[in-house]
Amino acid sequence: MSPLPPDQTPLNQHSLRSLEAWLTALGAVRTPADPCVWEWQQPSWSAEIRLDQEDLQVTWRQNGGVSQRTFPYGLSRLDAEAAMRAGP
Repeated sequence: MSPLPPDQTPLNQHSLRSLEAWLTALGAVRTPADPCVWEWQQPSWSAEIRLDQEDLQVTWRQNGGVSQRTFPYGLSRLDAEAAMRAGP
């Protein structure tokens, strides 16, 4: 597998395989029901990451609450990851 592009590279300049490798490196797991949906478990929250056609959609769950944000694919991988790690 080839290395990921530099972390300042916008998500829309990553191949699908690179995006999948990035999500795997984060510890996310692809759901069997939908190859575009990934589950990401963290100690204090969980997230569903959806690779939509127009943007990256993240839904966090924490203590019974749900919050959702969308990130454009023009965002760098570094910025998208920082926002996702910040959690709900």
